[in-house]
Order: sequence, then C-alpha cells, then structure tokens
Amino acid sequence: MSKTARAHTNIALIKYWGKKDAKLRLPLMSSLSMTLDAFYSDTKISDSEQMSFKLNGQAVSGPAADRVFAYLRAMQDRFGVKGNLAVESVNQVPTAAGLASSSSAFAAMAAAFADHYQLGVDRQELSRMARMGSGSASRSVFGGFSVWQKGDSDQTSYAYPLDEEPDMDLRLLAVEINDQEKKISSTKGMEMSKSSPFYQVWLNRNDSEIKEMEEAIKQADFSKLGSLAELNASEMHALTFTAVPGFTYFEPNTIKAIKLVQDLRQQGLECYYTIDAGPNVKVLCQGKNSKDIINCFESSFVRVKITEAGFGPGVTLLD
Repeated sequence: MSKTARAHTNIALIKYWGKKDAKLRLPLMSSLSMTLDAFYSDTKISDSEQMSFKLNGQAVSGPAADRVFAYLRAMQDRFGVKGNLAVESVNQVPTAAGLASSSSAFAAMAAAFADHYQLGVDRQELSRMARMGSGSASRSVFGGFSVWQKGDSDQTSYAYPLDEEPDMDLRLLAVEINDQEKKISSTKGMEMSKSSPFYQVWLNRNDSEIKEMEEAIKQADFSKLGSLAELNASEMHALTFTAVPGFTYFEPNTIKAIKLVQDLRQQGLECYYTIDAGPNVKVLCQGKNSKDIINCFESSFVRVKITEAGFGPGVTLLD
C-alpha cells in the first residue's frame, strides 16, 4: 500500500532567517509567504523491508537520505507508529538553488505520512509536522498567502492560512541564472548571520513588517506588497554581508538582475525583487506586465531560464 501527496513550494515575502531551536525548527521570527502553482513536489510513501529514499527516480544516500530517515523516525515516535518506509519524491523545483524545494518536499512527505498511517490530523498539526522537516514546509500546507507564526514551542509554532484564494493580480517570475547547489546551506547561513551587528534590528522589525504585509494583502495593494517584500529580502541579505565572517549567496548575475528590476521600475514597468538563500532572483509583477518583463530579462542575459507562477493550492492527496 502506498500513499502520495502533492505540495507546492512557497516564496517567503517576509522571510524566516534564524532558528531559536534547531531540533524543533522553531524560528526566531514569523514569516509570510505566497504558495506557487508552477513548482511542486509529489511524494509517495509505502511500506518496505528497509528504509529507502529516491529523489527524481535516483536512489539517494548520505546526508540527504539521513535527513529524510531521521524525519520519518521522529514522526513515527511522535505518533507511536512503526515500520520501514520507502519514500519516492519527484521535485518539479530546482533543488537547493534558491527556490525552496524543501518546503514542498517535506509538506508533501508529512501529508503522505499522515495518510499512510491514517493519523487523521488537521491542517494545523500537519503544518507542525511539516515544520519538523523544514521550517518553510509549514507554510506549504496552505495555498495562497500564509503566515508561519514563530511561537515559542512545538505546539505554538505553526502556519495558518491568511488568504487561500487571493483576489490580487500578482505574478512571480522565477529567474534562474544558476542551477548549481548553493555552497552554504540555509541552516549554516542562518547561524552565521547571527554574528551581524544588525541581526537584532532584523528581529525587532519582524512584527511590524508582518503587520504591514498583511495590510497590503488585505488591501490588494501590489505596490505596497512589492516594496515591502523587496526591502525585507534586502535586509536579510544585508545580514550575510555584515556577518563575521561575511558571505553572500549572490553571484554577479544576481546583482545584474537586481539592477535590471530597478531600471525597469524607473521606466514604468513596475516590478520588485525578492531573493532567498541562493543566487536566483524572483521578480514580483502584475500579469499585464509579465511578458514585457520576461522579454527584458531574456534580452539582457545570455543564459537565463524564467518560469512564471501564480498562486498555488495547499497540500493535496493524490491517492
């Protein structure tokens, strides 16, 4: 018997960048995200003679497999269930390149696990389960816009839907300028960033930034949403530059893409950037401008892959 679930990846508009408890994956700040229709993971879980993990059809071993097996054992302990499991995950996401493949992968895994063992959990508990695999996965349980409240314990740290069917003209252009795995993992980058003299400022601003973004969404104010998302991403990456020692996820083409977004905005094509832990830039725009913006990027870069996304749904069971 096997169970399969699909979860879509999300992009944080107000970002999570720092843990207070690494084991429970409790964040130091709340975050707010948009779930995307173009990127998703399908994860199948079935009974097996031994634990195994396949990603995109290839058997996986080493740290990546160990992380999955540790997660599954932790979930089994949490719910008092047993058994070896075979996990097969297919990611329609560039893995570890700055689009949060772990968000969709672990949200789908949590849902398939819950269905496999017939746990009957609600979406709030499913969000907690997903969080234990990857913090951002807590938000991929929901579609549209969602908020992961930081909380201060396993029970109080979970995501909830803000607006699962937004009436807002918002598109995201995922500009892939580097398809390689990042050299510094998100977990390591978060820890290194705590040495920045501006880290406490980042934490102090979180509540007000969440509140402002919620207002922008409520008012369907694209300009406000875009400018807030761009500022928050810039603040996060400023922590990497000012950490001791300093580091960056940016590549030369990242800077070029940022400059192009700024130039397009000055020319009247309103758009904003957001960037997670990786070199790739995500451009927030409205549907009426997306084709023109794509054309500008394709004419400005020799090699670039652009995928347009809209609002995606929450986690679903496929069988």
